[in-house]
Amino acid sequence: METILLNNGVEMPSLGLGTYKIGRTDEEVYHAVRSALDIGYRHIDTATLYQNEHSVGKAIRDSGITRDELFVTTKLWGSDVLAHNVKGAFETSLRNLGFDYLDLYLVHWPVKGRLQEVWKELESLYYSEKARAIGLSNHLIHHMEEALQNATVAPVVNQVEQHPYLNQEELREYCEEEGVTVQSWSPLGSNKIPLLKEPVLAEIGSNYSKSPAQVVLRWHLDIGAVPLPKSSHPERQRENFEVFDFRLTAEEIGRIGALNRDHRTGMHPDNMEF
Repeated sequence: METILLNNGVEMPSLGLGTYKIGRTDEEVYHAVRSALDIGYRHIDTATLYQNEHSVGKAIRDSGITRDELFVTTKLWGSDVLAHNVKGAFETSLRNLGFDYLDLYLVHWPVKGRLQEVWKELESLYYSEKARAIGLSNHLIHHMEEALQNATVAPVVNQVEQHPYLNQEELREYCEEEGVTVQSWSPLGSNKIPLLKEPVLAEIGSNYSKSPAQVVLRWHLDIGAVPLPKSSHPERQRENFEVFDFRLTAEEIGRIGALNRDHRTGMHPDNMEF
């Protein structure tokens, strides 16, 4: 699998499995993660909010894949920020997963008035070497600027909603200037929007014998983003994984980017409350 080099020298697989609502039961989550690992995924994304760290961790431990072959992310929820429980939340996530370190720990959403404080606490976790990398999620440019005013460690990642209907061009350009990799949650949009029915995606896909979903995932990769598609179905997981044998042309990348509508399927980061 292709990898990218983060700004602190850590390598991260360039596509991962998102696990938000990936199963209705612990068993469904377990089997979804196991099937993804069997297909070849080595990058798994979870969060305290998802309430599935136990199942994700068990699937990873039972897979027989050595820990250093995997890249696992989880995230700090806002209520723990408000409760001054950053370190406690981190340690709870480690116990839930059954790990002694994390590859990446993210601030899940910006918490008003606490941006600098929480980043300093993540820096402490990074210096403790229990987190190989730290980053942000759902942070807009003004959140990043405030959070990092007195930073001594740069975030390696900003994970945001991103897809052709919300192409985040301005934020991506800012992150690129700052050396921050953008990860894409909801990279294929959602069932609320008809993104994958756009004729241009089928047209481009016909050039490579690829589906509209594969074309969109390749678009993420070709603009330098790391997509985190979620699926519990092995056949769909495999389809999402088979995107490393072609590349889009600059014209095709531009045509897909032109689908932008600034359309969010999730919460606007400025409106998130805990």
